Amino acid sequence: MSAPIAVLGAGAWGTALANLAARRGTRVLLWARNADHVAEMKRARENVRRLPGVRLADAVEPTADLRRVREAQCVLAVMPAQSLRDVLRAAKADLREDADLVLCAKGIERGTHAFLSDVVAAEAPHARAAVLSGPSFAADVAANLPTAVTLAARDLETAERLGRTLDAPTFRLYRSTDIRGAEIGGAAKNVLAIACGIAAGRGLGASAVAALTARAFAELTRFGRAFGAQPETLLGLSGLGDLVLCCATLQSRNFAFGHAIGAGKSTSEAGGGKLAEGAFTARALVELARMKGVEMPIASVVDRIVAGELGVDAAIDSLLMRPTKSES
Repeated sequence: MSAPIAVLGAGAWGTALANLAARRGTRVLLWARNADHVAEMKRARENVRRLPGVRLADAVEPTADLRRVREAQCVLAVMPAQSLRDVLRAAKADLREDADLVLCAKGIERGTHAFLSDVVAAEAPHARAAVLSGPSFAADVAANLPTAVTLAARDLETAERLGRTLDAPTFRLYRSTDIRGAEIGGAAKNVLAIACGIAAGRGLGASAVAALTARAFAELTRFGRAFGAQPETLLGLSGLGDLVLCCATLQSRNFAFGHAIGAGKSTSEAGGGKLAEGAFTARALVELARMKGVEMPIASVVDRIVAGELGVDAAIDSLLMRPTKSES
């Protein structure tokens, strides 16, 4: 019997990816930290807490035993970005020497300023890190709606091999070797989507949101170039594509978080019990940009709003009062 795929993290995205990986009958271990959550999924054959209405594929086995990661050669890391290091520390003794670790979370670690592939290098250096990123909502993937994303690995051969585990007619994987570019796009767009949500929630109009999205992409591009991302990656699915998706709809948790803030809710109320990764990444993104001398006024404003250092109206004024200059 072939080795199963392990999915670490039973949120909506982890559940959707587990079902996707199991579509050909491949065994999938869907790990959740909470034993009660696992028991519920086993009993209902559905992740009622995170992806209600979607039946778990027969080949998906929920588990709370992290040691079972030793059974898998391919591991999808789908826990929140800020939890990655702790989970890897707990799992690394059981990770196989030939394990492929596909990063499906999007963020930059607070405090250390580490990109997620660097967290893998530090905590599980024997694992081969790859990145899955792009414009994708869990509900769309679970409903088999057409979706296309980037899969970046250290070489195209590895990307092709990993791609075969997830490729489906409605889930297209475009291969890349630009791991850094793919993870920068995913992390930065979360922060910038909050800004667009704030503008929409404040009722600034579609024109303002469109302008903000365009200038947000300029910031993402400047940051990506400073950290060695390839231009085509930033212009592709994991960069521009993901930014466009998440800056235009309340289905995006980060946009919805910003929208609630723009409508007058506090940052503690705005999440509505759902994780907005951009709120945790903002400070790290801005500090990394500052270290490289990269100008990111929109991301900086988001960081200050999330930290409670700046009000929404003052933030809007600060952006509108910036001196005009060339668009390049």
